[in-house]
Amino acid sequence: MIQRITHVFIALCLTISLYGQHIVYDKNVHSLQITTNNNPLLPPVLKLNHSSYLTISWDDMSHDYHHYTYRIQHCTRDWQPTTDIFESDYLRGTNDNPVEDYETSFNTTQNYTHYSLTFPNRNANVLLSGNYKLLVYENGDTDSDPILEARFMVVEDEAKLSMQVSSNTDIDFNEHHQQVTLQLNYGPLKVLDPYNQIHAVVMQNRRPSRTVSGIKPNINKANGLEWNHHNELIFPAGNEYHKFEVLNVYQSGMNVDNMRWFEPYHHATLWINTLSQSYLSAQDNNGVFYPRTQDQESNSTQSEYVIVHFTLEIPRLDQDVYVSGQWTNGEFDPTCKMFYNEEYQCYEASILLKQGYYEYLYITSDGSTLQTMGDFWQTENEYQTFIYYREIGGRYDRIVGYQCVYTNF
Repeated sequence: MIQRITHVFIALCLTISLYGQHIVYDKNVHSLQITTNNNPLLPPVLKLNHSSYLTISWDDMSHDYHHYTYRIQHCTRDWQPTTDIFESDYLRGTNDNPVEDYETSFNTTQNYTHYSLTFPNRNANVLLSGNYKLLVYENGDTDSDPILEARFMVVEDEAKLSMQVSSNTDIDFNEHHQQVTLQLNYGPLKVLDPYNQIHAVVMQNRRPSRTVSGIKPNINKANGLEWNHHNELIFPAGNEYHKFEVLNVYQSGMNVDNMRWFEPYHHATLWINTLSQSYLSAQDNNGVFYPRTQDQESNSTQSEYVIVHFTLEIPRLDQDVYVSGQWTNGEFDPTCKMFYNEEYQCYEASILLKQGYYEYLYITSDGSTLQTMGDFWQTENEYQTFIYYREIGGRYDRIVGYQCVYTNF
C-alpha cells in the first residue's frame, strides 16, 4: 500500500507541563530518553542513598557543538521549585555542570549530535527524597529558558505502602475499568495531621491524564490510612499499546507495511489500525521506545531519522485525536495531533522519529482510548503510587512510600 501523504507534520515534541512528564522546549531537540539503570522499561525513580542511576540523552539536529550545562532542582509535590531549602540542603557537590558526552551522527541522511549524561555522578548527587527536575541550558545561561526538562523522583523507605488493583470495581465488574486500593502504615513517621501531612499520587502507565493526586483517604487508623472503595481511584482500563519497529530503512519491520524514500527522508508506513471490538492479548511495555538499528553497533549515532505514517480507520469523532507514548513526552503534543482524511475516512499523522522500537496509543483530547482503541478490563497496566509527607514545620515534601505494580488478570 502506498501511503496517502496528505499531512507531513514533523514532530518536534513541544509539550505541556504535567505530573512527571519530561518536557522539550527546543525545536531542534529530538529523541529525549530517560532510563534508569540502563533499562528503558524502568520508571525514572531513584532510591535515596542507593546505587541506582539515570541516563538522560537526546539529539540535536545538527553537527554544531552546543555547550550544554545541567542544573538539578528540588521541587514540591506539584512540581514547583522548593523555595524553603537551600541548594546545599538537597545537593551534594556542585550544580551547573557541563554535558561532556557527545558524539556526531555517522553515515546518516540527517545530521545530528547525540548528547548524554549520567546522574548521580562524581560532580553531583542528591541528599533528600522528593521530586526533582534536571534542567539543561545552553552556554550555561540559567537565566534563559532551558532546552529540556527531565523529571525524576527520589524515594525513601519510611512508610509501608501496599497497593492492589482489581477489575471488580464500584461501577462495573470485568468490563471497562480497574480500581486501585491503597493501605499505608506510617512506620516511624510522626503524623499528627494526616489529611494535610500525607499526599498520595497514583499514576497509570505514567500518563498525566491518568494521574490522580490529592486523594483523601476514607479510612483513618491510629497507625495509617486506607483508600478503599474510592471512586477517584477507578481508572479506565484502556487497551494494550500498538507497537512497531524500524530496524532497517530498506525493508519493512514489525507492523510496518512498507519503507520508501522521498527526499530528504526515509518514510515508514505502518499497517492501518482500527477500533478493537474485543480484547486481544498482546505483550507490551506500556508506551516505551528504544532507538536501535539492525546491527545495534551504534544505536545512538548511526540510527536514521524516519518519517513514520500512522493511520487509524474510524469515523470522525467530536474530539481531537493524538498519537501518544512515553516517547512523545506528553499526551497532547500538538505536533502529534492526527488529521482526518475525509476521502479515506481515517485519521492520519506523520511524525519524524529515530529508528527503533516504539509503542503508542491513539487517544482523544480527554485522554480516553474508548473511541479509538477500546477499554477492556483484561488490559495489563502499570500503576505507580507515591506517598508524599511533610512533617509539622517541615520545609520540603519527602517521598516516604512508593510502589509499582502491574496488572495480570
